[in-house]
Amino acid sequence: QVQLVESGGGLVQPGGSLRLSCAASGSIFSVGAMGWYRQAPGNQREWVAGVTSGGSTNYDDSVKGRFTISRDNAKNMVYLQMNRLKPEDTAVYYCKAAVYQRTSSSWDDYWGQGTQVTVSS
Repeated sequence: QVQLVESGGGLVQPGGSLRLSCAASGSIFSVGAMGWYRQAPGNQREWVAGVTSGGSTNYDDSVKGRFTISRDNAKNMVYLQMNRLKPEDTAVYYCKAAVYQRTSSSWDDYWGQGTQVTVSS
C-alpha cells in the first residue's frame, strides 16, 4: 500500500506565506508526476500545480507567480511554497502522486487526506 501525508497547513493572514509538504511512503518503486489540488466547501476539487519526475512545473493561472511547487526525489516528497496568500486560497489542499509498484507492475494515482489552509484577517 501507498500512503501520502500532507502537512504544513494552518491559519495565515492575507499576504502571508505557508509551505505545504507531502510525503509518499509504502511499497514504492518509483514516483512519477506529483501535484497539488485544493477544494473549498461547496466547490469541486481543482488542480493547483504539478511537477513531473524531471522537475518540469506548471501552475493554474490563479496561483501562477505566487506558488512554487518542488520535489525531493530522494525523499519521495513534494512541496508547495505559497506566497502572497489571498482569502480565496482558503481550501483543503491535497497532494497527488503517480506511483509505480512492483506488485501491480503499473502506475496508479494516490491521494493524501488533505491539509487545511485558511487565509483570513
